[in-house]
Amino acid sequence: MEGNQQFLFFIVVGFVAQIIDGSLGMAYGVSASSFLLTFGIPPAVASASVHAAETFTTFVSGLSHWRLGNVNWALVKRLAIPGVLGGVSGAYLLTNINGDILKPWISAYLLLMGLRILFKAFRNLPVEASLRAHPSVLGLFGGFLDAVGGGGWGPVVTTTLLADGHEPRMTIGSVNLTEFFVTFSQSITFILTIGLTLWPVITGLVLGGVVAAPLGALAARKIPARAMLILVGLTIIILSVRTIVLSLN
Repeated sequence: MEGNQQFLFFIVVGFVAQIIDGSLGMAYGVSASSFLLTFGIPPAVASASVHAAETFTTFVSGLSHWRLGNVNWALVKRLAIPGVLGGVSGAYLLTNINGDILKPWISAYLLLMGLRILFKAFRNLPVEASLRAHPSVLGLFGGFLDAVGGGGWGPVVTTTLLADGHEPRMTIGSVNLTEFFVTFSQSITFILTIGLTLWPVITGLVLGGVVAAPLGALAARKIPARAMLILVGLTIIILSVRTIVLSLN
C-alpha cells in the first residue's frame, strides 16, 4: 500500500472507529489499535499514536455529547481522576517493557474485549440502575487497561455501567467526555517517555475521527446498538486472532 493510500486508510479507520465509539461509548482504541498492530507497529507506538489522535477526537466527541444533553456530570467527576491515574500508570508501564513480548498478550486482551463486546450484543440490559460497579474503581481499571492495550476504556467502563442498568444515552455521553481527560494524560506520558513518531498515522486518525465525532454523538440517539456491537466484536476478534497467529510464527 502506497503512502497516499495508507494515509487515506488511516482516515477511514479513524472515521469508522469514532462512529462506533461515539454511538456506543466504546471501541475506538480497541478498533484502531487492532488495525495498527496488524501493520506490524509496536504496541507502545501503536498505543501512543491512538491516544494522541483520541485527544482530539474525544474532545470533539465529548463536546458534541454535552451539547446534545448526553452528559451526567456527577458520573464524569467520579470517573475522571481514577481514570487519569490508571491511564498514566498503564502508559508508563507499557513504555518500559519490550513491545515484542507484549504484542501477543495485548492481542489476546483485545480478543477478550472483542468477545466481551460480542457477548454484550446478545444480552438484554437491565432496566433499573444499581450501583454494583463503583465508578472510581471502573475508572482506575479502565484507564490502566486502555493504555496497556491501546484501547479498552469503553469496553470496560461503558459495558459495565450499562450492565448495571445505567441509562445508555447518558452513560455513553459521560464516558466519552471523561475519555478526553484520560487520553490527554496518557498522551502526555507517552510524549515524555517515547515521544510521538507516526505523525501520518496520527493525522489520519485525527482527521477521520474529528469528522465522525458529531455524527457518532447523534447516532447514540438514532442507531440500534446490537448490529453495531456484533460488527465491532467480530472485527476485533478477527484482527486480534490474526495478530496472535503472526506473533507466534
